[in-house]
Amino acid sequence: MEIDLTTPALLFSAISLIMLAYTNRFLSYAQLVRTLKDQYRENHSAVTAAQISNLRKRLYLTRAMQVTGIGSLLLCVVSMFLMYIQFYLISVYVFGLALVLLILSLAISVREIYISIKALELHLSDIEEEK
Repeated sequence: MEIDLTTPALLFSAISLIMLAYTNRFLSYAQLVRTLKDQYRENHSAVTAAQISNLRKRLYLTRAMQVTGIGSLLLCVVSMFLMYIQFYLISVYVFGLALVLLILSLAISVREIYISIKALELHLSDIEEEK
């Protein structure tokens, strides 16, 4: 089975949508950082400190998701270029590496979702303590 120039191009829309989701996630985290920082300055609660720690992990994971996603897109373009200059065997391996980076990016995203759930549980535990 051989791939042609359009095969890596098929991933462009998928990777672009994933990157948009990652960027939106990052922007919401940036706003959350500002809010939590203000809350922590006003009240040095253990829950807010735990939320900040959790958010730091999520930010690093989001960065890793973005870097691997961008790497995947970049390698798709490189793969297409290699096909264009008729280096077919190398292009197949580069495209395979692009797929591996995309898989890695999605796996990191799943990990980040689990950490986000922990953050929401922290937030809910704070409400439960007020009862």
